[in-house]
Amino acid sequence: MPDTSINSVQRLQPASEPSTDQPEVVNLSQVDAGAVTAEMVRMHQSTAETIQSDDVEMGQSAAAVVNAQSLSARQVAIARVAAEQVDISQGAVGVLRADLVNAQGTIGVVAGGTVTVEGAKVGVTAAREVRGEKVESVVLFAGRVEGEVHTVVDTRGAVIAGLLGGLFAGLILLVGRIAFRRD
Repeated sequence: MPDTSINSVQRLQPASEPSTDQPEVVNLSQVDAGAVTAEMVRMHQSTAETIQSDDVEMGQSAAAVVNAQSLSARQVAIARVAAEQVDISQGAVGVLRADLVNAQGTIGVVAGGTVTVEGAKVGVTAAREVRGEKVESVVLFAGRVEGEVHTVVDTRGAVIAGLLGGLFAGLILLVGRIAFRRD
């Protein structure tokens, strides 16, 4: 199995044309990379702009965009993730979309089939099923919830807030028209 390892601090630039000879495994250690494409990507104390891979393992690393079948990450910062299966421990993620999610840390938006979060703070959670312990979510849209999940706005609360907001805005417009109508 070909193995591409990079172990010094350097800046990698994306190739001008996509290569058909993509490596099977890319190991990055203490590297700043542009676009990384391989069947498997392992990163340690590195950064990457984009990662396209079947299997990604990250430790103490950061990436702007990760597209993968499977992502396993510990102590990471990622702006956007799209994957089939995600396992993140002590991470910060902006937007995460996956069918199966296991996460600890801070997530802006998570959308998926089954989302399991423990000791996490999430802005918006949307999933068929949410499981978790000690989870704080500002907005939660879920078909089924198991565990200790604290929300500011759940599905029912969002509907009620929308209705009340619309009613309040309508009353303000009505009062404004009556008060400022011309004769």
